[in-house]
Amino acid sequence: MLQFQPPGFGHKVIHTSLGAMVYYTQTAAPWWDDDSEDLPPLLFLHNFGGGASAYEWSKVYPAFASTHRILAPDLIGWGESAHPVRDYEIRDYLTAIAEFISQTCQQPVKVVASSLTAAFTIRLAITQPDLFDSLYLVCPSGFDDFGQGAGRRLPLPIINAPLLDNLIYALGAENEIAVRNFLQSFLFAQPQRVSQEMVDAYLYSAQQPNAKFAALSFLKGDLYFDLSLYIKQLITPTVIFWGEKAQFTRIELGQRLANLNPHVIRKFYAIAGTGILPHLEKPEIIIGLLQPYVKV
Repeated sequence: MLQFQPPGFGHKVIHTSLGAMVYYTQTAAPWWDDDSEDLPPLLFLHNFGGGASAYEWSKVYPAFASTHRILAPDLIGWGESAHPVRDYEIRDYLTAIAEFISQTCQQPVKVVASSLTAAFTIRLAITQPDLFDSLYLVCPSGFDDFGQGAGRRLPLPIINAPLLDNLIYALGAENEIAVRNFLQSFLFAQPQRVSQEMVDAYLYSAQQPNAKFAALSFLKGDLYFDLSLYIKQLITPTVIFWGEKAQFTRIELGQRLANLNPHVIRKFYAIAGTGILPHLEKPEIIIGLLQPYVKV
């Protein structure tokens, strides 16, 4: 994914119990100098879905590279990180994220995360609060919140049928037409904002060997849970951002979740004219809203 990274960013690798995790950070001019390692960490965690990777945050994190040590990993099963052949479970991601933070951060970290990964981060912050300084979450959802599933795209018997899963993934994620349609129709509010670079980056990630396993675990609903059962236990200071036009996880859901813990969830921002990825669709808005919170 290096070809899709901003100038001055390179990749490093740490090893988790599930395999190698690639992450992107400052490695060259104009961001890197001898003091960069001492900057406070700022961790960006990407969403799930066909072709997902750290690229999702690449239009945002350069804005913070002069004041923070940027950590933007490809999660296990996605991007250029390890793709174990397995049926992925929630605990896999809770474990891998915790191991990543423990290996890369010597102090509690500010985390910026989106969608299902943001919901996982809430669960991790409840059980291991010492890892976290604060949370900045975009459309956090367990996709089964308040017992109302966000909806699978296909029935389970079809997804689980031998050979059909390969066909589903090939048709739905491994070709340019499908990737562009996915971004334009489901993730963005304004289709014209989808660039060729975005399509290329998602397609590159989707075509990695064994990429289908994490994507199908998500599609089947194996990673879904009811975030409303957990969010009241959160004690880490949190700010939520929500695309007003987000599909599957609508803004009314976000407001309902935020209202369950108003003393900890300090602010809820509705981002007009954006879908579930406002940080990729209108990155300048997210940058502007984040800056007062993460300033050193």
